[in-house]
Parts: sequence; structure tokens; C-alpha cells
Amino acid sequence: MALRLINAAQAKTGTSIIFEGVSCIVKSNDISKTGKHGHAKCRIEAISVIDDKKKVFVVGGHERMEVPMIEKHRAQMLNLAGSNVSIMDLESFETLEIPISEELKSEVKEGDQLEYWIVEGVKVLKRKI
Repeated sequence: MALRLINAAQAKTGTSIIFEGVSCIVKSNDISKTGKHGHAKCRIEAISVIDDKKKVFVVGGHERMEVPMIEKHRAQMLNLAGSNVSIMDLESFETLEIPISEELKSEVKEGDQLEYWIVEGVKVLKRKI
């Protein structure tokens, strides 16, 4: 599958991008006007998909950025074991073991339906449905 690229100026709110090898969702993109030398600058604020850390960076508006492949799936929670949760995919019925965040751990119980994402091969539990 061909890698998808976009210009930094095209990274609107909600767009997925890869910055320094980390998949992120853009929260804001402030684009400056073109200057005397013809290049706009973009100040992009993004949140990491995997660990929810905020990233802020400035790049040229013409700079190419990769778009990550994100697959969204639904699953049912089977049980909670420490910092991991066992889930069953509702399409393939495959059983998976995925790390769970502390805030999500307090919200879920056995039998709940959850959404998990596969981001560039990494499985991440995102929310309760």
C-alpha cells in the first residue's frame, strides 16, 4: 500500500499525522502568511494517539507529512488483569490482551463494549462505547 503524504498546511483539526515517528491527531494548525521569501509557517498542536501526550511544533507549510494507517475496531471486554484488559473483537472473535489507561480502567466493567484502534501495528484501547 502506498504511503499517503500531505502538506503541513493541509493538516486541519482532526487530521492524523506522523511527527518524529509518533502518530498524532491535530488539535490546531496556525498558519502564518507567506513572507518575503515565499514560505508560510505552520504551528501545529497535536495529541499522540498512543499515550495522549501533547506535541507542539513549527514546520514550513510546504513540508510533507506522513498520514498513519488507523483501523478502528469494536470489542467486548472479557476481564481486567492489572494494567491489561482481555477483549474479544466483535467481528473476528479474536481474543486480545491490550494495556488500559487508569482513567478508562475506572469506567469499564466486564461485558462492556469498547473501541480499540490499530495504529501502525500498535493496538490502543480508546474508549467505552
